[in-house]
Amino acid sequence: MADRDRRAPREAGAALDRDPRAIVDDAPMSRLQIAAIAITVGLNALDGFDVLSISFAAPGIAAEWGISRAALGVVLSMELIGMGIGSMLLGSVADRIGRRRMILGCLVVMAFGMFMVTTAHDVVTLSVWRVLTGLGIGGMLAAINAAAAEFANARRRNIALALMVIGYPVGAVIGGSVSALLLKGGDWRLVFEFGAAVTATFIPLVWFFLPEPVQFLVARRPTDALAKVNRTLARMGHGPVAILPEISAEEARGSLIDILRPALRKTTLLVTLAYFTHVVSFYFILKWVPKIVVDLGHPAAQAASVLVWANVGGAVGGAIFGLFAQRFALKPMTIGVLAISSIMVALFGAAGVRSLDGLAALACAGGLFTNSAVVGLYTIFARAFPTHVRATGTGFAIGVGRGGAALSPILAGSLFSAGLPLAGVAIVMGCGSLLAAFALLGVTLKLESKK
Repeated sequence: MADRDRRAPREAGAALDRDPRAIVDDAPMSRLQIAAIAITVGLNALDGFDVLSISFAAPGIAAEWGISRAALGVVLSMELIGMGIGSMLLGSVADRIGRRRMILGCLVVMAFGMFMVTTAHDVVTLSVWRVLTGLGIGGMLAAINAAAAEFANARRRNIALALMVIGYPVGAVIGGSVSALLLKGGDWRLVFEFGAAVTATFIPLVWFFLPEPVQFLVARRPTDALAKVNRTLARMGHGPVAILPEISAEEARGSLIDILRPALRKTTLLVTLAYFTHVVSFYFILKWVPKIVVDLGHPAAQAASVLVWANVGGAVGGAIFGLFAQRFALKPMTIGVLAISSIMVALFGAAGVRSLDGLAALACAGGLFTNSAVVGLYTIFARAFPTHVRATGTGFAIGVGRGGAALSPILAGSLFSAGLPLAGVAIVMGCGSLLAAFALLGVTLKLESKK
């Protein structure tokens, strides 16, 4: 992505009559844009860190408080509930008040929620703080997807979104490793103290290096929009523009209702269905791999290593997908990866592999393709919705999709309880990705990248 400024200062000091959005799309990536994309990667990694850190901390919480598995399961689901609500409700807010302000607000909420977890002494208060943390993460996810798309130029947009998405598995791997080290001291609260501190460090980074994207400023026209656009263009190395382009009444309005109006209703429903059904398959790998590996006769510690390999595969797959998406059509490639993802999820249970190395290889391959498909879907969110409802549409799809995340382990557990063998459960769970592939056939994309 490193389109370093290979040219002299671009139109420095010159008044331009061009659309400022076209200037950002056509010019090489500036240092500010690269920094902004890097920050979105780190912000998404916070999600991965938090998800795996609570899993690592859960045994300590259960042991200290003497709570049952059922009660612990409620605690583990609280963040997903908060994330779903946050994505759906706060995505539309990000389209009104701006990506930067939403991200800053969500970081404050996340840092506060993580810190307050350390003060909890029962399941109810712990659940409240986990929901609050989830609300912050959910709102931030919708905003950073829009920000990554809008800061990148046309040529690098797909890889920028891919890098943002793979922040999740990278954060999960790092979060799991750090949590394991912190828990050697025996106090699960250290995990959340560390998470709160890391989250807080992003606040000044966003404040100084993540201005409001030009596309948002042009679409929403806040007070002094022209001056704000020119300040951001100057930080990117461009001269000022004399006027802002005209916008439609639809762009000026922008609301949650807009994504369900006739013009966008089909797109909204199809991408939401695709994300929901694929996430059912995706979270089967993330949530059930350790249990499956233990049931096959391997120690719990080795089962955890298999899950790490699934996240490593996810990070690698996301990066590869992003590189390929710069040269090949996004929608067909995403549909193809979803189809392969369906096969790989099914193979994890149906291949009959019992050796630890074989299971790790299958988990890695499964993570590679399932997360590649997530990268494709996030990129499709950014290109299926116009700027004025980009965070709204993304937040809606992610919010409903988190329902798939919550449904996945419950559905798989029900299938196991019904007597279905591992092979049968894996095949059924893999069908989610296949349904997602069919849903995408009817989606039309915008913001086509330049090849």
